[in-house]
This record gives sequence, structure tokens and C-alpha cells, in this order.
Amino acid sequence: MVGRDATNEVKAFHSLETQQFMRKFQIGRIEGQWEDVVPPIQGGKFMKRDEIENRTESESGVEEEVGESSEEERSEEPSPIFEASEHRTASFRRRRGSNGAASDSSATSLDSLELDKPAMHGCKQTTGDARTQEELQHDLDLFPSLDPITQATIIEKYNQLDSRIKAASLYNCNYTAYAIELTRYTVLALLSYYLLQKQYFVLSAAFLGMLWHQLVFTVHDAGHMGITHNYHTDTCIGILIADFLGGLSVCWWRQNHNVHHIVTNSAEHDPDIQHMSLFAITHRFFESLRSTYYDRIMTYDPFAKFMLKYQHYFYYPILTFGRFNLYVLSWQYIFLGQGPRKGPARYHHHLEMLGQAFFWYWFGYLLLYRSIPTATSRILYVLVSHAITMPVHVQITLSHFAMSTADLGPAESFPQRMLRTTMDVDCPAWLDFFHGGCSFRLCIICSLGSRGII
Repeated sequence: MVGRDATNEVKAFHSLETQQFMRKFQIGRIEGQWEDVVPPIQGGKFMKRDEIENRTESESGVEEEVGESSEEERSEEPSPIFEASEHRTASFRRRRGSNGAASDSSATSLDSLELDKPAMHGCKQTTGDARTQEELQHDLDLFPSLDPITQATIIEKYNQLDSRIKAASLYNCNYTAYAIELTRYTVLALLSYYLLQKQYFVLSAAFLGMLWHQLVFTVHDAGHMGITHNYHTDTCIGILIADFLGGLSVCWWRQNHNVHHIVTNSAEHDPDIQHMSLFAITHRFFESLRSTYYDRIMTYDPFAKFMLKYQHYFYYPILTFGRFNLYVLSWQYIFLGQGPRKGPARYHHHLEMLGQAFFWYWFGYLLLYRSIPTATSRILYVLVSHAITMPVHVQITLSHFAMSTADLGPAESFPQRMLRTTMDVDCPAWLDFFHGGCSFRLCIICSLGSRGII
């Protein structure tokens, strides 16, 4: 979002307290409409302070063309004045990727929107690819125009929806509904425990898996501050459920999930579609793109070529045991110190570590080791309980995997991008509880859900 108007994104995924705190760092105001710019890290040109002064002192009033700086000159502190997005030239300056190697990035005219696909951190450029252009043109023809007036109208309607929800008090959490949820959770837990005592291990595992499947939806609400609307309280609720009862990290999930909402279905940036070498939902993954979230190259190697050739067969089997991957990602976040180490959230790290120890004590030791007599039954219990959670992995990936991955650039508004890259999964109204609301057009709901709606 560097260089772009992030007003709607910030409001959607930050509490009111955080937004007020951010005002302490305000350094100025923009009069009129903000004009998006391209920062140097994305290939934009910038002017040094002395060049700005020379331009200001020019009596002719004619803008002087700024020459490209040498690699040594660029190590100096740049000014905050970047080139506006609509004034980008057809050829960006030579720069260095994140690995220090020099790389070239190029673009054609703005009309083709190829300028909005700069090579980031050394990623291979694909602007000349016919498939990419075809997908771009398809979305340009199908969705509202990217002109400022149209996009401003979409943002206005999005904000009007927000106001209507506030006026209808729909941001006020329905705690009666959570009482029903708690009843459902309790019944599933008791059935699992009862069947475990009766040594009906497969049925016990199935009900435990159902419990985990349903619990993630309350964790989702807590991660979006949709229960009490207090950051610490909802985080602690999420940790209690996700870490202590489910063995997963809600803080990892929230970090991952919020980035996903900001850059939904962006091949380079959205971690929720970066599943190389198992799945590729766009041909651009065949270029060994660099993930800006994981800061690594998603290599299109021989193993990836084999897996992707048969990904339509592997899709459901892999997602059946997707929970194991969530364990790994949670452990990396917690035990490798990827979470906040300072500030008000630093205590959550220690609480999550305690939650992990508690989970593996009751599930790994008391349940699997002490309550189940044979190794075969233990393995079967683990496989069944984890496989039952598969629907949540399928519904979340389906709602995005089937949608566009084209990048229409900074001209596209936040609401339009969310709607363009997400789809509904239809089901009967009586079955909505089973999907936890995630069957709906999830991204637009979550952007409002962060403000309180569930």
C-alpha cells in the first residue's frame, strides 16, 4: 500500500483505538484528492532534495526532466516525492532486487494497466505474457470502470453500507447467538468424551473434529474483534479457543488473514493462494515468483511440475489434512518469534506458548497416549479427527481459487477488489451454521466484520 490511499483498508482492519493512536504520527494533510504514487521499491522514480530545489527555482515554470541516479547516488536518503502513478514512464530505472542482484523492470503504456505489475524484489516480469493480458482485459470488460469517478462512487456506497449497519446496530454483537454456539460446542465435546470412554474411538474422533471445525468460526470472529470489539479481550478469547483447545495460533492466523484481505488473490502478496508446490491457481506461479509475505522464491521446480500437473486430483486429499500445515505455520510463528516482541501485543506470544503446551498435554498425552491403548487406534484417531475439519479448508479456498488473480492496479478501489476476487458458495439457509458464514462473499463481510459485525 506504500504510496497509495489506504484509508478504507486501515479503517477495515484496525480498531478505533489503533486508528486514534496512529494520528500521533501524522505529519501533514493532503488538500484535495490524493494522487497515487509508485515508490522506488516498486520501480518508481524519485527526486533528490537538491533536484527539487532546482526545479522550484526554475523561472520558466517548465518541468525539467530528472535524470537517473547512479547506484551510489541512490544510496543517499531520497525525498518523499515520488512520481505519480499516472505519470509513470514506459521504462523504469535499473534497480536491485531483495537479493542484491541488479534487475530490470519495464512496462508499456498505462492504458494496458501493465504498469501496475512491476517486478518486485527481483520477481520475473510477465507484462508481455498473452495470458496475463487476456485476464486483465477480461476483468476490465466485466467489472466497473477504473476511472476515478466510478471508483469513488463504489467507495461511497461501501461507506453508506457501513453507516446503515451502524444505524441498524448490527455491529453490536448478538451474545444470545453465542450462547447457542456454546451449547453446540459443549454437546460435541461431551459426545466425543463419552464415546472415548466407551472406546468408540472413530466416532469420538469424528465428534472432536466436528468441534474443531465449528470452533474456528468463533476464532474468526475473535480475530476480527467481532465479539467484544476490544483487541486484547478478543485476542485472549481467540487464544483460549485456537491455542488451548485447537493447537493453532490465532495471532499467526490474524496476521496472515489481514494481509490476505488487503491484497486478495495477488500472486506475489496474498499468502492464502501461495501454496507452491502443491497448488497454482494462476499461470504466473510458473515463473517462480517471490512471495513478499514469506520473503522467498516460490520455485517452479520438477516436484512442482509433477504436483501441479495432477493438482485437480490432489486438491481434496491434501485439504483433508490441511490442519497439519496449520500446525507448522503456527509453530513457526510462535517459536521462531515472528509475532510482536514489543508493544501491547507482546504478552500474547507467551500466552500462545502456554496454550500450545496445554493443547499437546491434553490431546497428545492424556487423550492419545493415556486413553487409547494401541498405536493403530491412535493413528486412526488423529487421521479421522483432522480429516473431519476438511470442509473449512475447502470452502475458504474455493471462494478465492475460482476467482480472478489479475491485478488491476492502484486505480481499483478496496471494495471492488474484494468483490472481484471472492465468490459466494450457495447452500440452504438452515445449513449456514455449518459453514460459519464463510460460504458468503467472505472478504467484504470480513472488512465489515472487523468493525464488529459477525
